[in-house]
Amino acid sequence: MSDCDCSVDIESREQSRLLWVLLAINGVMFAVEFSIGLLAESMGLIADSLDMLADATVYAISLYAVGKSARHKITAATMSGIFQIVLGLSLMAEIGRRFYVGSDPDPLLMVGISMLALIANIICLTLISKHRNGEIHMRASWIFSKNDVIANSGVILAGGLVQILNSRWPDLLIGIVIVLVVIRGGNTIITEARNE
Repeated sequence: MSDCDCSVDIESREQSRLLWVLLAINGVMFAVEFSIGLLAESMGLIADSLDMLADATVYAISLYAVGKSARHKITAATMSGIFQIVLGLSLMAEIGRRFYVGSDPDPLLMVGISMLALIANIICLTLISKHRNGEIHMRASWIFSKNDVIANSGVILAGGLVQILNSRWPDLLIGIVIVLVVIRGGNTIITEARNE
């Protein structure tokens, strides 16, 4: 038994199961948040939904890396970071477009759906918390889940401000904040991957 890599196998299976659960939660929440975001004309919800899609992609990339060499895990983390940055820049372009063409976000839908997304992301964060100091591909998943909780809280606040101020600006501003959080998260994981 001395040559057995049983603990590595068990850890790989545990990581795979966890990543599949996280992928499913984020995939469902992307579909819900994106469709309601379009209906509510909320850039905050749309940005957060696309962040969910990015996270689902990160989890899929991390699934690819489970059980593979350190080099594969570093590559997976780097790809995840690049994807996050590209997504953030795409969202910034859409926010810029909405600054010019306008929007009329629905604050009640913003707050309601963001609360649902917050619950989903807290579940994800709790599930992955034991891996936050683990291998690089799992740390990437932790960083992106943590950023989601921040983004959801921001959209809830923005929805309240849209209602109180009767203005679309809080929605657009939280969209920008989410973009900056997404890009920062992407940069953080790329930097960590380089340092591995």
